Amino acid sequence: MRRVLEVVLVVLLVLVFSNVGFAGHADKGKVAIVLADFGTTYPTGFVDILNIEKQVKKAFPHQKVVFAFTSNIIRHIWHKRRHDEGFLKKYPQAKEFLDIKGPLATIADLQDEGYKTIIVQPTHIYDGEEFHDLCSYVAGLNAIKTMKEKYMPFKKLVVGRPALGRNVWRYDYHEDIKIAAKALADDVAFAKKQKAALVYMGHGNEFFSTGAYAELQKQLRKMYKTNKIFVGTVEGFPSLEDTLDSVKREGIKRVVLKPLMVVAGDHANNDMCGKDEDSWRSAFKKAGIDVICNIHGLGENNKWVNIYIQHIRDVAKDNNIELK
Repeated sequence: MRRVLEVVLVVLLVLVFSNVGFAGHADKGKVAIVLADFGTTYPTGFVDILNIEKQVKKAFPHQKVVFAFTSNIIRHIWHKRRHDEGFLKKYPQAKEFLDIKGPLATIADLQDEGYKTIIVQPTHIYDGEEFHDLCSYVAGLNAIKTMKEKYMPFKKLVVGRPALGRNVWRYDYHEDIKIAAKALADDVAFAKKQKAALVYMGHGNEFFSTGAYAELQKQLRKMYKTNKIFVGTVEGFPSLEDTLDSVKREGIKRVVLKPLMVVAGDHANNDMCGKDEDSWRSAFKKAGIDVICNIHGLGENNKWVNIYIQHIRDVAKDNNIELK
């Protein structure tokens, strides 16, 4: 009987220390996923973000999945809306974003909860300014070196690659662009049904080359055997003027305008299809071209969301992180 009691006591002690340990590290064996999105202030953008969250949680049901907005301006706008009773009454689903945080704060919260293995997956389109800054944040956190290894804040803190990939040796970004082009098949089919050319408006970037957009356009044309697909940007090259000139040179008289953005927010509703004279829609109509606006973000396209899911799997595999 004494022997049995000793065995039971040992088992209980093992269970206590393995499951409780230090209070702050109760979840040390788990993995958290941070979806780092630029963010949106536009109410209709909820559908894109919430769908990405839904699909990622479905793919990784045993991991904690949280969103972070990389844009400081957008986060500040959401924080101000905490006190806007009219807005909250009109958009009750907005409550989820009132306390949205940036990547640094989000990662810090997870670390406080005991998560020492964290995957940061950007929803950015390509390797531009926002993605570069995100990588810098993570690199800074990974530079922390405590005197005792057991007190290191993270076991593994890693970043997945954006949709169109990045120029790293392990993954050929040309292949990522092909996969992205395949994910846009429904857009191509919609434009064909409308007997129109397909014109994408990407965000672009003033500081980094936007050549990835030009490569995506080339791949789309090759894959779908048509020269009636164009990719322009709000910032950088190709601009609205460049894109419109290309469309006019082809003698095209009808186009479908579609945002090449995760969220169909302010840029899609105003810069692309707004009624102001400087919108893409107005510029094309002024040139005598009929315009069909398709205001749906890439976050609604599950084939596109699957790109992010695969990139999460890739970065986990590369870093020996087990996803259940």
